[in-house]
Amino acid sequence: MLHKKIPLLVLIGPTAVGKTVLSIELAKRYNAEIISGDSMQVYRGMDIGTAKITEEEMDGVVHHLIDICDPIEPFSAADFQERAKSLIEDIYNRGKLPFIVGGTGLYIESLCYEYRFAKQGSDEQFRKAQEAFAQQHGVEALHQKLMSIDPQSAERLHPNDTRRVIRALEIYHLTGQTFSEQQKGQEKVSPYQLCLLGLTRDRKHLYERIEQRIDLMMEQGLLDEVKRLIDQNLPSSAVAYQALGYKEFIPYFKGEYTLERAVELLKRDTRHFAKRQLSWFRHMDEIQWIDMDENFNNNLHIIHGIIAGKFQGHLEYLTNQSFK
Repeated sequence: MLHKKIPLLVLIGPTAVGKTVLSIELAKRYNAEIISGDSMQVYRGMDIGTAKITEEEMDGVVHHLIDICDPIEPFSAADFQERAKSLIEDIYNRGKLPFIVGGTGLYIESLCYEYRFAKQGSDEQFRKAQEAFAQQHGVEALHQKLMSIDPQSAERLHPNDTRRVIRALEIYHLTGQTFSEQQKGQEKVSPYQLCLLGLTRDRKHLYERIEQRIDLMMEQGLLDEVKRLIDQNLPSSAVAYQALGYKEFIPYFKGEYTLERAVELLKRDTRHFAKRQLSWFRHMDEIQWIDMDENFNNNLHIIHGIIAGKFQGHLEYLTNQSFK
C-alpha cells in the first residue's frame, strides 16, 4: 500500500489582498488549523504594524506561529520550516487539515518543497563589518554589494531588510556559492499533497486597500506601538528597526522628517512590498490564482472545486463540504 502524503492547504498573496477573511472561512469549512506563514507575525508586541490577526478575527480557529518570539530574537526561514513541519504532522495526526496562510515567499516555498538549508554556520566578525558598512555608507550601498554577487536574491530583498541582506552576503562569504544558486540545485518536489491557492486583485484596487489599511493602522495606534518598541532600547540589529510598518517611523521620532512624510513612506514601501510578494509567487508553478475582485461566493465555489481535485485521496476533508 502506497503511503499517502499529508494534505497541505496553502493560501498566499500580497499584503491587504484579503487572506484573513477567506482563511477563516476555509478553515471552518475544512476543519483546519492555521499556521501563519508571515515572518513578522512571530514577534510579540508587533501587532498593528504587521496587521496581525486578532482573537476576534480568529473566530475560534486555532492559529500557530504567532507571538512566539521577542523582537530581539532572530527567526529564520529554516526555523520556520522546522517548526511548521512538526506542526503539520501534529495537526494531521489529530484529524485536522494543516493550513498555511501568509505572504512570506521564502518561508512558504521552503516548507512546501522542503528546501535543504545548508549548515553554513556564521561569521560574527563578518556580520559586524557589514553592519558597520551599512551604517557608514547606507543600506542601499550594502544592498548593492549583494546585487553585484547575487542579483536574484537582491531583487527579492528590500534594501532595508539588512538582516537578510547580510545573511545572503554571509552565505556567499562562507561557501563561495550564492543563496539563489543553492536553491536552484534543489528539486521542487513536495513531501505534501499540496493545494496552493494564490490571491490577487487589480493593482489599483490592491493599492487602494493598502492605503486604507495604513490609515486604519494609524487610527488604531500604530505610532504608540512603534514608540513602545523604541522605549525598550532594542539594539540596532533588532527586527523592529527593519520591519515594514516600523522602520518608517524611526526617523520621525528622531526628528528627521514629519509624521505625514513617515506615513507617505510607509504607503510607498508597502506598495513596493506587495509588488515583490507577487513577483516571488509568480514563479511558483502550482499556484491556482483567485481574483479577489470577483464575487466572494463564486470564488468559494471555485476554491472548493480546486481543493476537491487536489485532495481526492483524502475524502475526510471533502465529505459534506458543500458551499451554500
